[in-house]
Amino acid sequence: MQGSGSLRPIVIPGEAVGGPGLKPGPGTYSEGGQLFAAQLGIRNEQDGLVSVIPLNGRYIPQRGDAVIGEVTDLGASHWLVDINSPYPAPLHATESPWRVEFGDTARYLKVGDVIMAHVLSVDEIKRVQLTMQEHEARRLNGGMVMEISPTKVPRVIGKQGSMVSLIKDLTHCQIYVGQNGRIWLDGNDRDTAIAARAIRLIEERAQASGLTEAVRELIEGAQRETRGPRPS
Repeated sequence: MQGSGSLRPIVIPGEAVGGPGLKPGPGTYSEGGQLFAAQLGIRNEQDGLVSVIPLNGRYIPQRGDAVIGEVTDLGASHWLVDINSPYPAPLHATESPWRVEFGDTARYLKVGDVIMAHVLSVDEIKRVQLTMQEHEARRLNGGMVMEISPTKVPRVIGKQGSMVSLIKDLTHCQIYVGQNGRIWLDGNDRDTAIAARAIRLIEERAQASGLTEAVRELIEGAQRETRGPRPS
């Protein structure tokens, strides 16, 4: 079973996912020089390492991913961030956009703050380091965060950002999509609720054809139902 566009192939347990020269990663096993899927999920290959990401599992971090995280703890020179992964990810003060004095981390980010960051590195046992020195990285003030399955993120984004751009244009919301399945939306209450409904539709019907038109119809229909003077 395979989706269209940028969707990666879904594999079933026992299905071949790689040959000689590739290394087995999480969700795979090696037998007779071949790699096989150990679980139902999406095949992912990076730097010669093949893994199978479970369809409804936690987020498996990859270097360079944009993620939305919540600060859960802080130390004198770092913050710990929940990125919907099995382990919290440290963000060191040197990887922040600020000049942070030792012991002064709470001045910049506190527990409960939501940030857009990027995965700086991932080691062999999936320990992650974050950075906020990439484009778009920032503290996200206000708005709301919703969660979807990380495997549905490519569909929400769409080819070259087409799907998320459509939702932004029709709802006038600011939207940031993290590869970790977290999405930050900001707009007036009505538009944010409609954008969230559109994203849920994509999550539920990710493999369906005609999805772009279904999303457009949902948003425009919801706007007709709730039409009134648009808040300034």
